[in-house]
Amino acid sequence: MNDNVELIPTRRTLLSRLKDWNDQQSWKEFFDTYWKLIYQTAIKAGLTDAEAQDVVQETMISVCKKMPEFKYRAEASSFKSWLLQLTNWRIIDQLRRRNKEDLVWSRPRAGTSSETATGERVPDPHGSALESIWDEEWTRNLMDAAIGRVKRRANSRQYQLFDLCVLKQWPVSKITRLLKVRAGQVYLAKHRVGALVRKEVKRLETQYS
Repeated sequence: MNDNVELIPTRRTLLSRLKDWNDQQSWKEFFDTYWKLIYQTAIKAGLTDAEAQDVVQETMISVCKKMPEFKYRAEASSFKSWLLQLTNWRIIDQLRRRNKEDLVWSRPRAGTSSETATGERVPDPHGSALESIWDEEWTRNLMDAAIGRVKRRANSRQYQLFDLCVLKQWPVSKITRLLKVRAGQVYLAKHRVGALVRKEVKRLETQYS
């Protein structure tokens, strides 16, 4: 049987759990997994830290409100695209608020006609530019989330070796010298923890896509 077919019910079941506002564990998992994705996308769209934090909060509220009407579709990227759309709307909201504030401070004197409509002054975050940012941050966020989850359950010594070798990119010779371990232990940790990370990334991809 095709692996993708087997995993479709898993994704449908998980998204169904999010329709229950009282399922705190599922919502905590969702927030922990995706808040940074939304935040970084907002930052790269030109928002400040405070504005990006607001986008995270307002997007999560939008997800809560709209999840009951979310229609599961088996094709790839349906959830990913839906979450991008919600995030994009909240980014636009922030840009409109910013421009309204600018308009108050820069309002021309009565009788002049130099004022530009607020809607016309909002930068357009739509299109391929934002989608490219989203795709890049989506991939990075899944990797970060997977590493964070593996760190919590992996052998602490093996994770330390993996972190130094793969994430911090220390030379193996430096690791063996400072930690008093054999090179074989470093390579074994790299292989084992790396396999766990790849497995976790695949799991996240099949749950939310």
